[in-house]
Amino acid sequence: MDSQEQYHISPEMFARRYRKGELDGIILDVREPEEWEVDHLDGAVLIPLQHLPHRLHELERDQKVYVLCAHGIRSIYAANFLLSQGFRRVVNVDDGMAAVRLYLDADAD
Repeated sequence: MDSQEQYHISPEMFARRYRKGELDGIILDVREPEEWEVDHLDGAVLIPLQHLPHRLHELERDQKVYVLCAHGIRSIYAANFLLSQGFRRVVNVDDGMAAVRLYLDADAD
């Protein structure tokens, strides 16, 4: 597996694995609380990007972390930060919650 595959997952693949309960780690949502209130994934952990440096102790370094935001920009920053802090099993969810929700809603039809 190359580094792109290791550190990124497509919204379609993420949605499929989420729906089937096949995600082998935690989902870290780095959006703001207001965004979380509108829509979030069951089982996800909310730590807004700006709070992440002060809340690292809430995450287990050896657990896989799927990082999710609205459109995939903040999650890239969060994923890179986690990697710089010694987390090695970090996966950015490309295109964020907006794209994931499209696949989840399409699967629900």
